Amino acid sequence: MGGIETERELSVYESMAARFDVAARKLHLDEGLTRYLRCPNREIIVHIPVEMDDGSVEVFDGYRVQHSIARGPCKGGVRYSPNVTLDEIRGLAAEMTWKCAIVNIPFGGAKGGVACDPEKLSRGELERITRRYTAEILDYIGPERDVPAPDMNTDEQIMAWMMDTYSMHVRHTVTASVTGKPIDLGGSRGRREATGRGCMICCDQALKRFGKPVESTRVIVQGFGNVGSQAARLMHRAGYKITGVSDIHGGVFNARGLDIPSLLDHVSESKSVTDFPGGEPVDGAEFLELDCDVLIPAATESVIHSRNASRIKARILVEGANSPTTPPADDILFDRGVFVIPDILANAGGVTVSYFEWVQDRQGYYWSESDVNEKLRTIQVAAFNDVVRYGEKHAVNNRIAGYMLAIDRVAFALKLRGIYA
Repeated sequence: MGGIETERELSVYESMAARFDVAARKLHLDEGLTRYLRCPNREIIVHIPVEMDDGSVEVFDGYRVQHSIARGPCKGGVRYSPNVTLDEIRGLAAEMTWKCAIVNIPFGGAKGGVACDPEKLSRGELERITRRYTAEILDYIGPERDVPAPDMNTDEQIMAWMMDTYSMHVRHTVTASVTGKPIDLGGSRGRREATGRGCMICCDQALKRFGKPVESTRVIVQGFGNVGSQAARLMHRAGYKITGVSDIHGGVFNARGLDIPSLLDHVSESKSVTDFPGGEPVDGAEFLELDCDVLIPAATESVIHSRNASRIKARILVEGANSPTTPPADDILFDRGVFVIPDILANAGGVTVSYFEWVQDRQGYYWSESDVNEKLRTIQVAAFNDVVRYGEKHAVNNRIAGYMLAIDRVAFALKLRGIYA
């Protein structure tokens, strides 16, 4: 990849920074502008006291990092996980800036999170955490400032609580204050499927480049949450052969192709892909290394690293998750000729349709699902072609090409605006 050297795997923020530095050097970016773009505008840490169902009081750590407002309001998800850290949120906020710039929508990047374990919390406890977190960051969010959205372990209900809390404080309903809401509260049709659909659109374009038909393309999906399950469902419907899927509990494989509708029914009942009768169980450690044409890591960060990248058999890697590949693994995959569609391109369908939702909320007019999907395809195909052309022009892989394209767009906006003093 040209310049990322490390003896260890990097954190999410370090990975972003390492790739950013390579792209900035190749762009011959001014040193001062490089420092400016590398740093977030604002980092917010809040401590959230919550009365639990048993009457005790717990204090949860919450974060919101706003990386850039150069091209518009900040935009980014809120995740609930016991592993949330400021470093992780900082890195993901910057990734959101580059993601929005790649698909050329008028947002900068942000990310938020609360260090908690949703599986151990009741619905009432989750609501109280969400409302207090929203109240603590209220002065820094809003339709013109920073628009939160769902992320890991958050959903439409969490967004509804956030929107309601914001609206109660400003004394009028502000549907555009968050995205990823229920349709009845101003959500957009097609939003739930958007990230998975964007992965499929990118995969379609990659197959066109290689002249490979969809029907003979074998796909492995690692992670069966919203992104992975929607990608599998949509790609199965389009004719792809989904041969393997996995979740946190394990994996299932069928070389002839899994019956995805039946698998979705099974997961709905059992809450896991394991024990699905239509396939053979596969150990989680071996799952990413199964033979396939397309691999979609759609779970969490850093699952493809220096210790397993040489064993990845896929020809095309579509990153449904955020930062699933570490920089050392990038080098290995590039040398092996794996066509990587990086996360800042592959999973940008979610933020693109979030943008559509924000636009619809602000104008008070809502589009049909077919309109949403058509607009998403137009933007995602254009972004795919922009990134691939940039990579060919500068002789770099798709990830560094994506970073270069995004940084170039954000830097241009900053140059036009100047630095306020």
